[in-house]
Amino acid sequence: MHPAFSVIFFTTASGAGYGLLGVLAVLAAWQVIPADRLSGIVGLGLAFVLVSGGLMSSTFHLGHPERAWRALTQWRSSWLSREGVLAVLTYIPWLALAYAWIIREDISGLWGVAAGLSVALAATTVYATAMIYASLKTVHQWCNPWTVRVYLMMALASGAVFACAVLTSTGIAPQGLFAFAAIVLLVAWRVKRSYWQYIDTTQHAATPASATGLTGASVKLLEGPHTEENYLQQEMGFKVARKHAAKLRKIVHIATFAVPLVLMIVAYLSGGFAAASASILAAMSISLGLITERWLFFAEARHVVTLYYGAQAA
Repeated sequence: MHPAFSVIFFTTASGAGYGLLGVLAVLAAWQVIPADRLSGIVGLGLAFVLVSGGLMSSTFHLGHPERAWRALTQWRSSWLSREGVLAVLTYIPWLALAYAWIIREDISGLWGVAAGLSVALAATTVYATAMIYASLKTVHQWCNPWTVRVYLMMALASGAVFACAVLTSTGIAPQGLFAFAAIVLLVAWRVKRSYWQYIDTTQHAATPASATGLTGASVKLLEGPHTEENYLQQEMGFKVARKHAAKLRKIVHIATFAVPLVLMIVAYLSGGFAAASASILAAMSISLGLITERWLFFAEARHVVTLYYGAQAA
């Protein structure tokens, strides 16, 4: 599939934002960190910028962005619509949490409910985003059990790393947070490796023979239906060379997982300025890695329509 930067930015930025919101809300509600006004402004503010910026960028890929609001009306049948509704609903407890954290500087009692709802809705919104792709049976690289796991773990991993950067910068990061971020990175790394192993060793059940209704041991395209590429070939038949994909996967392994993991260990063993610097560098590294990972997620996907244009497998 042809990777659109607006969708790549949307899924990575909003995922990191929801992950950051979830981690901060849990830490504050369980009183692992104090409801410090500065940390609330920086942490919840950064999460708001990431989520809102991501949601707005998602409309740039539409032919008529001004009609994006109509997608909210199709929540009964569309995961895209459900994601939009959930994203809007998340702002309600989120704003209540921000009021309790920043204005009252107290998240005890019923205000903790707002934190819990923020976590639940953030996770559900990321799940709905993943299901937009996991529900498409025509794309084998998306419609599989690993897609949702990848989206959830990437959001949590990036959110944990960003939380480390925010809380060390404001001086209230608990040491255990670095260990938590390191563990989440390891789990996310394993999930992503399993996803790649799955798409490398399996393919869609459809074949050129089943797609065309022809019989025979081998059905191949003799001549193309037209002389120039059409929209389907440009959007659905985008190809990334195997050698380029291998190089980009190495970048993902290094920038998304290995470097942040090492930096989280450094932050755990050090403290003060060193921990803050390591956390910020980890956030920068995972941001680069996530963009590469999500670009590959789209570029490596193959739609079954390509079987009509000479592809032997989808």
